[in-house]
Order: sequence, then structure tokens, then C-alpha cells
Amino acid sequence: MDTRWKNKFVIAIITILFAFGVSGILSLLINGEEYTNPSYFHTAEFRSHLDHYAGYLEMFELNNVTLEEAKEAIEVTKEDINEHRYRYGTLPEQIDNIKSQYEYRIQEAKDAENNEFAQTLTDQMNKRIDDITKNFESDEHVRPKVVKEKEEKLEDFFKEKERMRDQYRFYEKSFTYYFEDTATGDIYTNLNLSKDESPEEVLNKEMLYFTDYSMDKNYFIHFIMGGYEDLDQTLAESESGYYEGHIGLAKNLPATNKFIEENNHFKQKRIVLFVYAGSAVVALIIALIAGRRSKALSAEIKRWEPLFNKLTIDLRIILFGFTAMAGILSLFLLNDFLIDSSQISYHVLEMIIVLIGASVLCGLTIVQLKYIAGEFKNWENTKAVWKKSWTYKLWILFKNVAKNTVKSIKEAFLNRTTGTQLVIVLGLIFGLGMGSVIMLFHPLFALLYLFTLAFAGIPLVLALIKRIGYFNRIVETTNELASGHMGQDLPITGKSVLAVLAGNINILKQGVKTSLSEQAKSERLKTELITNVSHDLRTPLTSIITYTELLKSGEVSEEDRSAYLEIIDRKSKRLKLLIDDLFEVSKMASGNIELRKERVDLVQLLQQALAEHDNAITESNLHFRVTNPGVPIIAHVDGQKLWRVFDNLIGNILKYSLENSRVYIAIAAVKGRAVITFKNVSKYELDDQSEELFERFKRGDKSRHTDGSGLGLAIAKSIVDLHEGNLDIDTDGDLFKVTISLNIEQ
Repeated sequence: MDTRWKNKFVIAIITILFAFGVSGILSLLINGEEYTNPSYFHTAEFRSHLDHYAGYLEMFELNNVTLEEAKEAIEVTKEDINEHRYRYGTLPEQIDNIKSQYEYRIQEAKDAENNEFAQTLTDQMNKRIDDITKNFESDEHVRPKVVKEKEEKLEDFFKEKERMRDQYRFYEKSFTYYFEDTATGDIYTNLNLSKDESPEEVLNKEMLYFTDYSMDKNYFIHFIMGGYEDLDQTLAESESGYYEGHIGLAKNLPATNKFIEENNHFKQKRIVLFVYAGSAVVALIIALIAGRRSKALSAEIKRWEPLFNKLTIDLRIILFGFTAMAGILSLFLLNDFLIDSSQISYHVLEMIIVLIGASVLCGLTIVQLKYIAGEFKNWENTKAVWKKSWTYKLWILFKNVAKNTVKSIKEAFLNRTTGTQLVIVLGLIFGLGMGSVIMLFHPLFALLYLFTLAFAGIPLVLALIKRIGYFNRIVETTNELASGHMGQDLPITGKSVLAVLAGNINILKQGVKTSLSEQAKSERLKTELITNVSHDLRTPLTSIITYTELLKSGEVSEEDRSAYLEIIDRKSKRLKLLIDDLFEVSKMASGNIELRKERVDLVQLLQQALAEHDNAITESNLHFRVTNPGVPIIAHVDGQKLWRVFDNLIGNILKYSLENSRVYIAIAAVKGRAVITFKNVSKYELDDQSEELFERFKRGDKSRHTDGSGLGLAIAKSIVDLHEGNLDIDTDGDLFKVTISLNIEQ
């Protein structure tokens, strides 16, 4: 039994030494920087008092300008006049503001037939407008107003100054000063100097502490009385020079003086701090050495470990956090007791209790940290421990509940909105039915129930019948739609879920109509495509076969033979061009084409495309108007493919433009994109279905007498799409416009 108590006593001593050591080091870290100063007079706190005294001294003694003198020194600058003039905006803005303040009041007075009051308000408004107008016409009209404002501000300053006089008197009892005005040589001091003594001699002899000090003549305005900086020239006796001298504390100040007391306390606390910190370091070293060597402490830690580990890891972490925070707070509290040497004798019992509490809490914190750290040896062990925690179990439970709840809500409201409303209405009706029981208690309740039934129950039943009828109508219309009959649109009444459903069915019906229209259009275009392909391929092929048969007959002259061969050659090239274009469109549609992008000047590329058609343009009777920005527009594109786009569009213009009309081609950079437009007047009549022109083998010449393949626009659009650009066609009557938009380098 004696050994057991001895072990507990050793553990207690180790924990107390450890807590004392930690609190001492903590105190040194917190207060060490402040108490390394030679005295209180070198601290930031005293310097703050010194600066405040200097500001009050300048305001009340060194620069004691009277209110009348300050008013006489007022000057009005051009900046002051402009600030007053434009304070509330420009002249029109200020006039509008004045009118907005009066016009509605004048109108109210007129509406009340109080013409006299309306005239008074009108006169007031005109007077203010006239005054504001004069502000902008004459500086002399503004000057007296600025002076008046500054005088009022000066009066506020001097009132505030008088309220601060008591604070100056507090400092005046402690500080001694000697200052010289460097501009005038005037001396200001409360030192008793004889003729033969210099201020430095007196200060060295009579002062407990003194320091050199200098300040501007408007120092008090900026440091003490902020907000009056614009009155510098009126409150300062002179703008030139500054005050230079000394401020000190006399040796003969009483011991009860605030700054003498603070200095004495500072010295005491500094001694206590360094003794406290030194002994704390020794105590901590002893505690660490003893703790490492103590078998009793190791045995006690192992004894409690199985019991602590029975708690889940989250509870252990919470308990650790609580003891750690409590331990830190107790160490701070212990530090406050020990560092305040003047109060130690009054709080001995409290200090002992706090020391014991801090020792226990620190010991528990360290032991728990050791236990918890052992659980995180590796990732697998960490996961296993975490899965046993209450937090993990609650998270899994919450996750499952949330998942099931979301699933249930989705199932409850998935295509069941009408049923849900029906259940709610039936529930209300059931409640009204159950409410009939109250009629048995009192005749007044029966009257109340009948009143409720008449004004709530019957309308509810009628609303239910109406909703059911509306629902049946929706079901009937849906069945008709499913059987292929469009019928009329459902009426949409109100904003209920049934109305939303009816609206959606109407939208679906319109979608089906649009889909059928698009399908018919697609079939028509497919038929036209087959017809056009057959026609465009058969025409040159027929010519080739015909002239080949003529050549084979051998009954043609040499001149005709040459002509026939030329026709066969031309038609063969035409057939090859058609097949090549069709093959290229197919490759682009399937995505089996590779772009070789590089930096290209689109302006130069367009000029090159135009140059290729220069002879054709010159021979045509078309008038080309080309507009470009005059600077390069750089884009990362496949120049060869994009040249093909320009070539196709210019070729189409030459083929399909109305004779003697103008052609407009423009390129410009707009918001980070290059926009190229081609506009011409078509010689053939255009319909409004401009998007069909992108279809393969589609031509503006429906008779198909021109040499085009009908694939030019399809190829052009495919190339632009591969460059992540846009190619749009607009038609307005016979005006044909193509717009290309491409990304450019910034």
C-alpha cells in the first residue's frame, strides 16, 4: 500500500513540475519581448502616453491660436469654391434634385386647392434654383458660404478642444517639457532655468527620464483631432519650421504618480518573469527526465490505456480536445497569477488550485495524445478504427436515410402529382366527415360545422369533381395523340399540376406536328437529292457515251473528231469534279478529314481568292465592292481548306449574280472573331428556305443549266464547321447574303 501511494505522489510531482514549466515558458513567450526593455519608459504603452501628451501640449501651449485669430486666417481657395460648387453634382443635376423635392409637394397643394401654399413652395424652389445657379456663375457668390462653413467647423474644433482640456491637465502634472520653435526661435518650457544653466544640464540633473522630441506645427490636428486637416493654415500659427526639444519625467514626482507606479510595477514584473521562466525551465527539464525514467508513470499509463481504448475514436478525440483546451486556459490563468507579483499574496489558494488543475489537465492531455497517436500507426488501422466510431455509423445511417428518402420522394411524385392532390383533397373531406362528431357536444358546434361544410366542404367536392373531369379529358386527348389523331389543344386553366400537364401535352402535340413536317421535308429533300445526283451524273455521262459512239462509228471528219474529243474531255473533267466534290463532302460528314492549321492572315487569304478569279471578275459585268480593315486579321486555320470556302463562294457569285449588279464582300474583326460577308443579287428567284441551300446538289438554278456541282455551299459549311466557326445564309427577296464567323488570335 505504501508503494502505491508513493508512486501516485511521484506522478503528481512530475505533472505539477511539467505544468509549472510549460506555464513559465508560455509566459516568457507572451511577455518576454515587452520586459526586455530597460524600463517602463521604453515600452510602447509609455510611448503612446508620450505622443498624446505632445499633441495636447502643442494644442494648448505651443500653438495656442484663438478662435478669432483662426477665423481671421481663413482663406478660400479655388479648390474650396469648386468643392462647394460641385458637392452635390453638376448644375443640371442639382436643379433636378431641387425640383424633385418640391414638385410633388406643389402638386399636392394644387390638388388640395391650396394655391397660396403652392405659390410659397414654388417661390422657395425658384429661390434655391436661383442660388444654385449663381454658385456656378460667380465665385464671389460662393466665397461667403465657404467662409461660413469653415467658421462653423472652427467653432466645433474649439468646443472639442475644451472637452479635451481635462486630459491635458492629467498629463501636465507628470511631464516636463522644453521646446524651441525652429522658425522663430521662441522657447516654450515649464523648466525652472537660471541664466547660466542650459536645458540639457537641468534635464540630466533633475529628470528621472527624458527624451528628444520633435513635431510639426500641425501635429495635434493629425494625431489628436482628426477630421480638421483642411483647417491646417488657420489653426497653426505658422506653417514654417517645427517644434524641437525634450519631454521628461522629473525625479521629484510623488510615488503615487501614475507613471512612477507603472515603472515600479514594470521592474517587479520583470524580475518575477525571469525568475519564473528560469525556474520553469528547470522544472520542465526535471519533469521530462523524471517522466522518462519513472516506471510508476509508465505503469499508470498502461493501466488506463485499455479502459480509454474502449471509447470510440471520435469520443476520444472530443475528450482530448476538451482537456487540451481546458489545460491551455488553466496555463494562461496560472501565468496571470504568477506574473502579477503584486497580487500573489492575495490569491495563494486560487493559484494552488489552478496549478493542481493545470497539472492534471496537462497530464491527461499528454497521456490521451499518446493513446490516440497509437491508433494511427498505418492507414489500414486508421480506417478500421474510424469505421468503429459513432461519427462513421451516424454518417452511414444519415446517408442511407437520405438516399431512401430521396428515392421515396421521387417515387411518390413521379407521374403521381394528380393522385397526390386527390389524396390531399380526400383527406380534407375525410376530416370534415370526422368533424361531424363535434355536433354531438353542443348546438353551437353543429351550427359551426354546417357553416364550415357549406363554405368549405361543398366547394371542395365541386373542385374535386372539376379536377377529375379535367384529368379524364387529358387522358382522352393523350389516347387520341397516341393513336395518331392530333385533335384540338387542351384548354389550360390555372396553374395546377394538371394545367402544367395539359400544357406539356400541347407542347408534345406541336412537337409531333413539327416532327412530321420535318420528316416530310426530309423525305422531299432526299428525293430531290437522288434526282439531282442522278441528273448531274447522268448528263455528262450521257454526253461521253454519245460522242464515244460517234467516234467509234468512224464516219466523222477530222474536225468533228477533235470537237468530239474536246467535249468528251470536258464532260469527263466535269464528271470527275462532281465525284471528287461528292467524295470530299462524304469525308467531311464522316469526320475523316485532317486540318493542317497554321497562322493565316484572313485578309490576305481573301485577297488571294479574289485574285484567282480576277479575269472572270473583269470579264463579268458585275461590280465588286471589297471592304477590309487594312490590318492583318490572324487566325489559326487550314489555309488551303479555307481558301476553298472563299473560292466556292466567289464562284457562286460569278455564276448566279444578276447582270450589272453590285457584289459586296467585307471582312472585319468583331469581338474576338473574324466576320466575312458576301452579298449579291441573285439572277434566279429565291425562296425563304435558305437553309435548304446547304443540302447536297442543291442549286439556286433549279433548272440546273449552270455548271455548278450543287456541293459548293455544303463543302463550305462543312469546312467552316470543322474550324468551329459559323456559316449562315440569309435571303431577302433576291438579295443573297453569306456570313462566315471564325475565331481569331487576340
